[in-house]
Amino acid sequence: MTQEPGATGGAALEVLVTALRRLPGVGQKSAQRMAFHLLQHDRAAAQQLGRALLHAADNVQHCQRCNTFAQAALCEVCANPQRDATLLCVVETPADQAALERTKAYQGLYFVLMGKLSPLDGIGPKDIGIQALFARAGDGVVREVILATNFTAEGEATAHVISEGLKARGLRPTRLARGVPVGSELEYVDLGTIAHALVDRR
Repeated sequence: MTQEPGATGGAALEVLVTALRRLPGVGQKSAQRMAFHLLQHDRAAAQQLGRALLHAADNVQHCQRCNTFAQAALCEVCANPQRDATLLCVVETPADQAALERTKAYQGLYFVLMGKLSPLDGIGPKDIGIQALFARAGDGVVREVILATNFTAEGEATAHVISEGLKARGLRPTRLARGVPVGSELEYVDLGTIAHALVDRR
């Protein structure tokens, strides 16, 4: 393997740097800085990180009902009988679900798409499990489907496609109110804003 200019430490370090580069937003220099820090200053953390990643990769799966990450067949939310099964909130990622949960303003259930429509990237309805969502929403218990995709161009397109599909199946979709800023992602939005958007959904 050809080393990048300035890279040192041999093949093992190169493998680590290459692995770190697979993280979103991490380039060659950032990956090298992380690798050098772990190996030079905190080898115990490096070993802990390695063990945690292996454990998660071996044990984390998708919830059979909502598609989020879980260690059992059902996640904690889906397994909780106190949740309102007539409400189903659709989000793009587990991070978005976690943001909504932190507001404590929503007590229904979820469906996590694990993505969003993006024709330019070749991501269509089949790639994000929209059919699985339709099947989940049509279980005879769900009365309202809250579309909480992000207010980006892709998120809006995803919400539109889902909304039309739900209406065609006789289901009632609603959309988060515009209290959430356009172009924002739920993971980074103020919790109070998310809570108000949930309450004022249309």
